Amino acid sequence: MSVGIFDRFSNAVSNGSGKAGTFVAACTLIVLWAVLGPIFQFSETWQLVVNTATTIITFLMVFVLQHTQNQDGEAVQAKLDELIFAIKHADNRLIGAEHLDIKELHRLRAMIAEQVKLGEERLQQIDHKAKKLQQQSEGS
Repeated sequence: MSVGIFDRFSNAVSNGSGKAGTFVAACTLIVLWAVLGPIFQFSETWQLVVNTATTIITFLMVFVLQHTQNQDGEAVQAKLDELIFAIKHADNRLIGAEHLDIKELHRLRAMIAEQVKLGEERLQQIDHKAKKLQQQSEGS
């Protein structure tokens, strides 16, 4: 299966599985299975049918939904990278941060936290100076 076909397939399955009609269909199938219980005398085969079907569907859905989540995550990262790039004073080292290993990511976050702290201290200094100037102008 080529990547394009799998992309379309996984998006269709992911979108379809989240709809109310799909939930109703799944519930209907379970009720039908339960109603058939007495007819099949609640046999092991009757139980095996639902167990096997739900296991297979769950197993396949993990891969389909993970693919869709990966695709959505890549799209969000591309959008965030564009925003970082577009902001004049943004740190472009943040572009592609999702590809860093955990230690590099922790160092980057610590660096950003330090920059935020320094920025807050500068704002407090400016605010303090502004209050002093206001008090001096009121006193004269």
